[in-house]
Amino acid sequence: MIKLTVMYPNTEDLEFDKKYYTTEHSQLLSELLGDAVKTSDINVGLTGASPAQLAPYVVIANLTSESLESFQQSFGVNAEKILADLPNFTNVKPVVQISEVL
Repeated sequence: MIKLTVMYPNTEDLEFDKKYYTTEHSQLLSELLGDAVKTSDINVGLTGASPAQLAPYVVIANLTSESLESFQQSFGVNAEKILADLPNFTNVKPVVQISEVL
């Protein structure tokens, strides 16, 4: 099992439309990636290590898939459409990591 983690940095000039992200973008991913995604979650940052600190990321999203190959097959053919949707909800470049789930 693998997990794709997409983290949107909480920058000073950040613009992020959480409603669009949780409805429109999430629906787009669901439609395009289909059964390749086994589970998903969206985490909205509240604070950093202490309540006085800003959260380092405004949103962290996770998608799990059975294998790297399965994910790459579904994402690869849809990457252009998915990436083209980013300006509709944010002005920051996400940090992306693919991990093995143990």
